[in-house]
Amino acid sequence: MKFENGPLTPSPRAIKILFVCHGSICRSPMAKYVLQDMVDERGVADQFYIDCAAMTYEEIGNPVYPPVRQVLNSHGINCEGYAARHVRKDEYRDFDYIIGMDAENMHDLFYEFGPDPEQKIYRLLDFTDRPRDIDDPWYTRRFDDCYEDVIKGCNGLLNKLGFNK
Repeated sequence: MKFENGPLTPSPRAIKILFVCHGSICRSPMAKYVLQDMVDERGVADQFYIDCAAMTYEEIGNPVYPPVRQVLNSHGINCEGYAARHVRKDEYRDFDYIIGMDAENMHDLFYEFGPDPEQKIYRLLDFTDRPRDIDDPWYTRRFDDCYEDVIKGCNGLLNKLGFNK
């Protein structure tokens, strides 16, 4: 198993989570770093491998979008060294959860991977009591609202996985 933005061989027992959004400079890296911060705080980071990717090629190689970086930094979350990458077809096999942010991402994920026989593909807010899309802050400019949605979704995901706070 080869991962470009992390260790080449995560623990075989690690829960492997891939967050996906349009360009992977706003929502999916926000989710990656927020979830990493949460599992670090819970002392269970060694049980997770967390990554993110883009559905499009427009932002490949770019860092986290500056307003997103500012929101993360204001919460003590570092995202330095990040570079957006495109999702790969073989990642359906490699990850346990592939999590999009909105209906467009979900459409693109099913187009990329085909049917989801192992039921790995979800929207992030599907893990909450209010399933819905997370608006793209690139367009809405509501970066704090996006952060709050990501927090809710990541908490819901951890609860589903049995890592309640």
